Amino acid sequence: MTHPTNGLDDVVHQRVRLGILAVAHEARRVEFGFLRATLDLTTGNLSQHLTVLEKAELVEIEKGYEGKRGRTWIHLTEAGKRALHDEISQLKRIIRQVEQAPEADPAAEPA
Repeated sequence: MTHPTNGLDDVVHQRVRLGILAVAHEARRVEFGFLRATLDLTTGNLSQHLTVLEKAELVEIEKGYEGKRGRTWIHLTEAGKRALHDEISQLKRIIRQVEQAPEADPAAEPA
């Protein structure tokens, strides 16, 4: 039997990338600047994480204009939606396992 943590996806599970997927899931598409501010990231840091997610085909990046200002929008692909769902399912399994485990006696000596 393997531990549920073995089912976590390293691409998705990283804190920033999980945040990107979660925020993008809440909207049809999310603007780069909103993501940057919401997740408290630098432009470069967010760009690097988006590149990883785009290469994994979990997000699509759309560049365009809003008026005369250049904009970048991000939205989840179907694979991104599945990856987020799978990650959350694995996290729930871990939580259930931890909550069902008997409490360790803090006074007990390690074996």
